[in-house]
Amino acid sequence: MMTRKTLLTCALTKRAKRLSVGSMMVLCLGTGAALVPLTAHAQNFESAQRQQLDSVVAVVNDGVIMRSELNERIAQVEQQAAAQGGNLPPRSQLAQQVLERMIMDEIQLQMARQANLSVDDTELNRQLRNIAESNGMSLDQFADAVEADGMTLAEVREDVRREMLMRQVQQRQISQRVTVSDRDVERFLSQQPSQQGKAFIEETRARHVLVELTPTRNENQARARAQEARQRLQQGEDFASVAREYSDDRGSAMNGGDLGWVRPGQTVPAFEEAMTSLSPNQLSEPVRSQFGYHVIEVLERRRQDVTEESRREQVRQAIFQRRANEELQIWQREIREQAFVDIRL
Repeated sequence: MMTRKTLLTCALTKRAKRLSVGSMMVLCLGTGAALVPLTAHAQNFESAQRQQLDSVVAVVNDGVIMRSELNERIAQVEQQAAAQGGNLPPRSQLAQQVLERMIMDEIQLQMARQANLSVDDTELNRQLRNIAESNGMSLDQFADAVEADGMTLAEVREDVRREMLMRQVQQRQISQRVTVSDRDVERFLSQQPSQQGKAFIEETRARHVLVELTPTRNENQARARAQEARQRLQQGEDFASVAREYSDDRGSAMNGGDLGWVRPGQTVPAFEEAMTSLSPNQLSEPVRSQFGYHVIEVLERRRQDVTEESRREQVRQAIFQRRANEELQIWQREIREQAFVDIRL
């Protein structure tokens, strides 16, 4: 039976792979033990050892990597290998491999800082919740498990934040270097055997009025305005006229609030949940989302055959992913060659 530590290690490793294509960063939950010095000699030895651990092992442009950081990362890799039953190269070779990965991370994080990139706390918290849920835990339970294994949730949070920043840098760079044309998709499909079966999704045609919160309109005022719009609609006023007068979604307001045919996943969760619960021609209560308050009306629903469309999109994504992986390796070699790196291992 896998121990809790092994489960957490595997989950974080899988999560790291999803966050960054080609990344070898390991978000492991390590253990640590603090030795209490019993004599002055032990204290002196520990002080000398700490100074040795904190020596610089690499200078990367205007940043440095410390020996203590390298040793911590090596310990994480060793722990992961032990949990998964993997084999590692000799310690000296492992140190070189791990340091090279840390150098690449540092270069990309420097690029993120130069581009003023940041990670939204909401998205970061969502990633942490996903990691916890993949282990069958709540976020509080996950934090307790992390602390029991010698780390803190703040440390894991920082690891995930760094990985997400590197992913942003990679996506910005690689998306500019990779394209997939319709001809690429057609060529791939022509080489594949035909597939049987059909895939359907339910589409909803809906319209809405959106009332945003603004510096001059607080939560209560926004909700009251949305409720006012709803009351006018209930009294039989034309939806398009009310939408043009009340809605802050200028794109749909110009079209009478009509959103057209909407597919699952195309709207924010709060909106989709409310829309799904409505029957055709039913009007919702004001629904709060990150954009403000919506009054939603469902006009009709239909089942749409997306077999061929879905297959083409899957092929497009597969081609893009393969090319992106290749370009990522090329790009990383380029930024490594362009960086100033002084290894002092």
